[in-house]
Amino acid sequence: MSEISIMTVSLKFVNHNIEDFAMQVTFDPVSDDGSVVYNLSVIKNEDLDFAISMLKDAYKTGVTVSGRVRFLSSGEKLPGYVVPKGFTAICTICSMTFDGILIRRGIPITPIGGGVVEIEKRTPIRFTHIIMYEHTTIDPLQVLISQKTTSITSVMRTGSGAILANIREFHMEAESQVGTVLDELSGSCLSGILEVGMPNLPLLGVPVSPQYVGIAAVGGTNPLAAIREGGRRVQIQAMKGLMDISEMKEIRDY
Repeated sequence: MSEISIMTVSLKFVNHNIEDFAMQVTFDPVSDDGSVVYNLSVIKNEDLDFAISMLKDAYKTGVTVSGRVRFLSSGEKLPGYVVPKGFTAICTICSMTFDGILIRRGIPITPIGGGVVEIEKRTPIRFTHIIMYEHTTIDPLQVLISQKTTSITSVMRTGSGAILANIREFHMEAESQVGTVLDELSGSCLSGILEVGMPNLPLLGVPVSPQYVGIAAVGGTNPLAAIREGGRRVQIQAMKGLMDISEMKEIRDY
């Protein structure tokens, strides 16, 4: 009888990926240096002008994490990736960078999930869809983009619609420390905090653990989802890797 070789494959859920990346973030919002987590998106070269315009509008209307971006032309390389011929790569900052900043300050956080938030008159109302990080091996926002559940361009134009967002929680004893970080972020190149909850209370309809506080942030892939809403082809890979912030430029400079 021939032997059958059985290979055990260990699945890695998104919450573990977030923790791995967050532990490597070194970005300091005060000195504006260090590494951030980035998302990688790829568009056709002929769509570059449209993409730049959409990225600028997304930043102006507050539906993205940062105005920092990096463009790579065909043939340019990133670790483990070469931009294919006829395409342009776009690197944007992932909101998981925020989790890394908190961890570096000694504030343990627990990623909860990613989903779609209803926006009404530029005010977040509730999560209408959410996928828990501990139950998926695929980034929730990538899944939701493919399901066409957003209306980001509507939010950019009218202030109402549905955007991508994520939520995490921290222990209520760290409220003052988190407040300090939020103050520092307000003067930095990072933004995108949607709402901070109250201890023990759900945030935008999502329950938090006892004695914990929730924080919701906009998804870093919102501008790219908006480009897709505009009828352009976009390939998106969230949490692609880490990049020094000095390698990125302000979108308004393009």
